[in-house]
Amino acid sequence: MNRVAAVAKITPRLFLAQLGSKQLQRGIAKPCDVFINHRGVDTKKTVAALLYDRLIRGNFRPFLDYRNLKPGEKLFDELHGAIRQCKVGVAVFSPRYCESYFCLHELAMIIESNKKVIPIFCDVNPSQLGIKEEDGYETEDLRRFNWALEQAKQLEGIKFNSSKQTLSDIVTRASNIVITSLVEMDGRDEQ
Repeated sequence: MNRVAAVAKITPRLFLAQLGSKQLQRGIAKPCDVFINHRGVDTKKTVAALLYDRLIRGNFRPFLDYRNLKPGEKLFDELHGAIRQCKVGVAVFSPRYCESYFCLHELAMIIESNKKVIPIFCDVNPSQLGIKEEDGYETEDLRRFNWALEQAKQLEGIKFNSSKQTLSDIVTRASNIVITSLVEMDGRDEQ
């Protein structure tokens, strides 16, 4: 089997399994305050990017994959390191969010790490979030992902309807909640 064919047969789950626990424990990513979990095709250039920019202007350290990762860096090492080191996870749920293995994996990691999660429901209600059987996830992944989704759906979140609200409204509201959460956490850490 040639190298291209071998790479094509690697599933996301196999790739993650092959990383090895030592690489994941090292934490290569630079420290960040906020990990922004999102479905790129839905919210990368809107809510996620604007929230990232607002937090940067406030002198916070958000992590947004396409803004923080540099060519040649190890994708999963950086993502996992950023999740482990963040204080707050922002999950930007969108209509196609649950179609992404990587979104669901990141969400599960954030929740398993006992991070504070701030859900933003963009043009989707929490009750609409679910994994379709035809997505073909392995049993353990399906269990983790469904559990993480159920945990996130139980949290008080921010609802955004793009036909009735502006991006400025949602980004202002979300950034205020994130900043307040970080300030409260820093206050508890100093005590």
